[in-house]
Amino acid sequence: MRQTWRWFGPADLASIDDIVQAGAEGVVTALHHVPNGVVWSAEEIGKRQQQIRQRKDGTPSGIAWDVIESLPVSEDIKKQKGAWREHIANYQQSLRHVAAAGLRTVCYNFMPVLDWTRTDLRYQVAHGGTCMRFDINDFAVFEIHILKRSGAAESFAPEVVAEAARRFAGMDDAAQQQLSRNVTMGLPGSTESMTLDDVRAHLAEYQGISPDLLRQHFVDFLSEVVPVAEEVGVRLCCHPDDPPFPLLGLPRIMSTAADYRHILDAVDSPANGMTFCSGSLGARPDNDLPAMMQEFGPKVHFLHLRNVRRESDAISGSFYEDEHLAGSTDMVPLIAAILTEEARRKREGREDAEIPMRPDHGQDILDDLGRRAQPGYPTIGRLKGLAELRGVMTALGHREFGLGL
Repeated sequence: MRQTWRWFGPADLASIDDIVQAGAEGVVTALHHVPNGVVWSAEEIGKRQQQIRQRKDGTPSGIAWDVIESLPVSEDIKKQKGAWREHIANYQQSLRHVAAAGLRTVCYNFMPVLDWTRTDLRYQVAHGGTCMRFDINDFAVFEIHILKRSGAAESFAPEVVAEAARRFAGMDDAAQQQLSRNVTMGLPGSTESMTLDDVRAHLAEYQGISPDLLRQHFVDFLSEVVPVAEEVGVRLCCHPDDPPFPLLGLPRIMSTAADYRHILDAVDSPANGMTFCSGSLGARPDNDLPAMMQEFGPKVHFLHLRNVRRESDAISGSFYEDEHLAGSTDMVPLIAAILTEEARRKREGREDAEIPMRPDHGQDILDDLGRRAQPGYPTIGRLKGLAELRGVMTALGHREFGLGL
């Protein structure tokens, strides 16, 4: 695996110097300041590449921009409303520009409205550090009592509805506002922040869009952009839903092996692939991660390795971001499946035999606790996770004691 590090640009508390010292081989970033649906210009792409190539003192960093995360798909495209055709044309042009700059891997998602959802961004774990958490009861508080979505109570088990009512009764205005901010935080670095009215407006726009219809919109989008990606040599890879189950009455279409099978078969191309996120997929107890890696391995273009601790066996259940080797997913057989896929690619002579990976998320520990970085992206917590993952990779790949890959 090629070890990379997510960076949110010059404002990120983790600098290029920090990334070099962490031992990362490349950077994962995006043009977060460019609004969704707008063309990424060659000038802006080049400017970001140059920022990555230099340390603070102006000397070469020795690392480069490896993976785009993400080139966002606009809400208009997902709904096929408004300026969606223009946005697809702009997406195609952006792909041409990133390819001309030498970038080959583009991560994105097709989640409606929110790119990820958590109810607590600073949940304290047993050792005193903090992490992100999704609590199904708190989410029910938000959806039923704060957002007041029509029919929301029918989306939850009776015991969750009862617990949500009890919790809401004990919440003051400040607690309600904090929960709302947490839920609507979305993707770190996103250009779109949402008020409750924004969320309500977006939900109204999705009325009448079933999972099957959203899935067809996704296939329509891929049918337009994948041929361009093929032409210019770019690999597109869709990130799974996070969490991988329905929320807010919205359709979710990238949560299971069956979901990926449908999309990858519908537009069958080496340019149409998967971002394998062990944390998102691992939040569902019915997802067999090593088996999914084995099935979709040839089309896995990017890896997010993180772990969550599921707090129940429910499909729509609570979970929190655990240490990389300590959560509900056994990371060792998953990494073994990844290394096996890389060995197969090497035998085939594929130029993408080494799959880019980043240590995704992490717990805030030590100095992270005072740094208040992007939720889920602490410097030391991710460094610890990368070191742990690197150890498993080294042991499994060792020529004497490992898999002999």
